[in-house]
Amino acid sequence: MSGRRIGIWYRMAAVLVKPPLVVLFKRDWHGMEHIPADGGFITAINHNSYLDPLSYAHFQYNTGRVPRFLAKAALFKGSFVGTFLRGTGQIPVYRESTDAATAFRAAVDAINKGECVAFYPEGTLTRDPEMWPMRGKTGAARVALLTKAPVIPIAQWGANEAVPPYAKEKKVRLFPRKTLRVHAGPPVDLSAYYGQEPTAEVLRGATDTIMAAITDLLAEVRGEAVPDRTKNFRAVRPHAADQPRPVAEEESK
Repeated sequence: MSGRRIGIWYRMAAVLVKPPLVVLFKRDWHGMEHIPADGGFITAINHNSYLDPLSYAHFQYNTGRVPRFLAKAALFKGSFVGTFLRGTGQIPVYRESTDAATAFRAAVDAINKGECVAFYPEGTLTRDPEMWPMRGKTGAARVALLTKAPVIPIAQWGANEAVPPYAKEKKVRLFPRKTLRVHAGPPVDLSAYYGQEPTAEVLRGATDTIMAAITDLLAEVRGEAVPDRTKNFRAVRPHAADQPRPVAEEESK
């Protein structure tokens, strides 16, 4: 299956969002060849600006494979934004509630239907002082191991230079024009984890493997070495015979 078509809601969103992105920013896009032409898949993306979901969505839209984001449930309630989120088929996440697992079931269903589901594994804007990715939560890995779908790492940089995260004293800086860099890498190899019980150790190992791929790709985008503090993403792949007990819910650490 080729997955979700670019429907009227996505096209309306593109009409509203693409022109200002094209006018206000330069683009540096690489790796579109790594986006599968058909079938379900996952993208795993670093998060360093409130602007970067639009930057990534622009890149992904132009591949012809539109993503379904996991987004806070509160954003779906009424409002203009909520209408577009519902219309474009985004997936609500009910954090810290009995409905929290619903998003992961919806993600699995979407992938099995041949769609793309986009994860921000960090779960929030990075708080790293130099804006490297933080350690990820295990949702993307959980869905990847359930579906065995390709996981495409996405690294982006530049949106944070226009819209810095958190720092209230730093205003939006559109000029001189910033370059929105979005690079996709080859699928992450998670084959060592296939067929294993989804224990905390297995999910952590798969998650760290995904985060290492994103971080290495971001280092290439930034032209910098990966700092030592991210080395905990270099996962030690566990042996099936030596596993702790399963965990029932998404790891929150």
